[in-house]
Amino acid sequence: MTIPVEKSKVPISRKDGETWGIPSKSHLNLKQLAFHPEYTPGAYNAVNVCLRIQPEERVCVITDRATADIAASIIHELEKIGAPYHAWILEDLAPRPLKDLPQEISEDLEHSQVSIFAVQAQTNELRSRIQMTDVVNRRRIRHAHMVNINRQIMLEGMRADFNRVDRLSQKVVEMVRKASKIRATTAAGTDLTADLNPNYKWLKTSGIISPEKWGNLPGGEIFTTPGEVNGTFVIDGVVGDYLCAKFGDLQANPLTIRMKGNRLTAAHSANRELENDFWRYTHTDENSDRVGEFAIGTNIDLGNVIGQILQDEKYPGVHIAFGNPYGAHTGADWDSTTHIDVVGRKFNIWVDDELIMREGKFLIEV
Repeated sequence: MTIPVEKSKVPISRKDGETWGIPSKSHLNLKQLAFHPEYTPGAYNAVNVCLRIQPEERVCVITDRATADIAASIIHELEKIGAPYHAWILEDLAPRPLKDLPQEISEDLEHSQVSIFAVQAQTNELRSRIQMTDVVNRRRIRHAHMVNINRQIMLEGMRADFNRVDRLSQKVVEMVRKASKIRATTAAGTDLTADLNPNYKWLKTSGIISPEKWGNLPGGEIFTTPGEVNGTFVIDGVVGDYLCAKFGDLQANPLTIRMKGNRLTAAHSANRELENDFWRYTHTDENSDRVGEFAIGTNIDLGNVIGQILQDEKYPGVHIAFGNPYGAHTGADWDSTTHIDVVGRKFNIWVDDELIMREGKFLIEV
């Protein structure tokens, strides 16, 4: 669709006449931008169910030109409830890929109770996102992280019954918090064991977002930093960050990785470009090859992997991530400048010796 452009010097605000920000040659007026009505259920879920935004709360909306129509659907919901907001378009503030979070956004976050980040990821922008979540964590902002959100996700994952997903997530997290190990296998060849560290916290990001932990939308996972992961993971789902957009669904050409002592020791694929790109990414710094996240997807309204990490990591099953362990939340005392998730399909999962999932289906009543 053609996106109308309006010349302006300020970010969009709910109140006419207010001025903030820096001059820009062109600025999309998200309040007036047309969006497809099919986005409305997902946008409603984001604002009213997941974030539960109140009319008196100030909201910082961050988007880009590629995602402007989705951001416009969210702003339409903010307008309905009357919450004051500022909407920022990244390309109006700095060249992309971003080297750092624009100061204007950082300052706005300092005065916001809620933030929404709906943006298409670009190579090497993780640093700027970490800078953003540092502010979110410090100020305990209810933050919705919607990296690479697209039409399909708005029509599928964002229409989930997040209250139901939350009930399942709560049951699963209560089980794993008492466990010492989790084993996961698949018919494709995955066989790994995570030994759990009782000093590291399990987090629930079910889609119901609280000040305790910002969350991805769509939501539906529980995660921790593992003590140690060993074994083989056949990645026949997706890999994360910007590699996801490049390689998409990996079912036809999986990436097989091996871990020992919580470190990546091997990666092999018939797609050599995927293999090489993944290996380089996971050797960016001294901890880029270290398993920083062990997670179980709990969004039972998802039918299959679609080749988009934002949604696919919530697909029922196990996923892990190499790099940044989100230590501010899990308690891990190490760090990394990178973070890349890997997702598989149709898991069997044992928590200690109890089977909780068979071939991708939870055996837990909701």
